[in-house]
Amino acid sequence: MLSQNDPFFGFDRFFEQFGAGGRSFMAMDAYRRGNDVWVHVDLPGVAPDSIDVSVERSVLTISANRDWRLEEGDRVYLNERRQGTFRRQIHLGEGLDADHIEADYHDGVLTLRIPVAAAAQPRKIAVTTGPAAIDVSSTESASS
Repeated sequence: MLSQNDPFFGFDRFFEQFGAGGRSFMAMDAYRRGNDVWVHVDLPGVAPDSIDVSVERSVLTISANRDWRLEEGDRVYLNERRQGTFRRQIHLGEGLDADHIEADYHDGVLTLRIPVAAAAQPRKIAVTTGPAAIDVSSTESASS
């Protein structure tokens, strides 16, 4: 039989309230590959229809729900899996194209592809040579 006593249970809950770890839900990785930012969010045991991804004023919000329903007469011996509605928010910088985000949920992992905005992508600047390559007189009169 499993023991119901977990002497560290209260510590985990205390630190979770302040975002300092403990048992984590919605763990996330994010990285840039080429012209896309990829975000992977762990959502084990979450029904796909309970996942909501939205963007408002450059804030990406991910919410999901995971429930466990006890039946009458059930005796819980261990309850470590977090239940309820969970939410994470990410501030998207101006260099990301929030209008073209794609999302996919597979094997308990939500994957987001966020394109880097064209204006924020690296580009090569052509270097010209010669005495009249840049018209200095028009630049000086514009700044006067």
